[in-house]
Amino acid sequence: MFSRLSRPLGLSFCALPIVVLLVVVGAAPLPYTIAQPGLTADVLGSDQGQPVITIKKAPTRKTEGQLRMTTIMATGPSDDVDFGEVIDGWFRTDQAVLPREAVYPTDKSDKEIAKHNTDDMLKSQNEAIQAALGYLHRDPKSVDISLHLADVGGPSAGLLFALGIVDKLDGDGSGGDLTGGRTIAGTGTITAGGKVGAVGGVALKTQAAGRDGATVFVVPKDECADAKAELPKGMRLIPVSTLKGAVSALRSLAKGGAVPSC
Repeated sequence: MFSRLSRPLGLSFCALPIVVLLVVVGAAPLPYTIAQPGLTADVLGSDQGQPVITIKKAPTRKTEGQLRMTTIMATGPSDDVDFGEVIDGWFRTDQAVLPREAVYPTDKSDKEIAKHNTDDMLKSQNEAIQAALGYLHRDPKSVDISLHLADVGGPSAGLLFALGIVDKLDGDGSGGDLTGGRTIAGTGTITAGGKVGAVGGVALKTQAAGRDGATVFVVPKDECADAKAELPKGMRLIPVSTLKGAVSALRSLAKGGAVPSC
């Protein structure tokens, strides 16, 4: 024989499975990655006591100002991200919640992913060297360039490496600095032919740049909208699609001329 439950007690029993479900979901790892602004590094300066850009067999300039490559910092491919962290990330402007498969390959180990990122960085460095020397019409056999930047993977520093090489070898083309003495940051892949490509996490990278003193941010043209999403106050965006265009824009900026904007 079953007695009829009172309404409050009945609702309590109905709510119990929902509470249990929320507890389970809250504790269970979810297939997301949480990203936030990462480190920045001045490619005209040093990293771990070693110049980021070393040039031999060619005269170089003493540069002023900074060219800061930018990164994002993300939870690792094997890190557990729980429900609370996802909810927190959704409501914060200094974090982004991304599907894990959008950031990391699903069929590779952590070690394989780390190697892939390192390989991408090395390829990006080689292409940055080729792009810069091609832009300056320098014979690669007459100039020896090496790049050093520890603990950073991926291809998104390519544009800044190329700009750094141009600044060290040629500056603004008339004796001045490509930076005009400013702290300039940016991001973008580069091909050996000098084409700038899109990257991820631009809104987080502008925040990292602002935190580290940059007032100008060079961004792939196709990512202007993303770059404006959380743009630090007073930061100027310069959209570019080629190394030639980026150098031209920075030279014009340094001389007080017209500069493209997002």
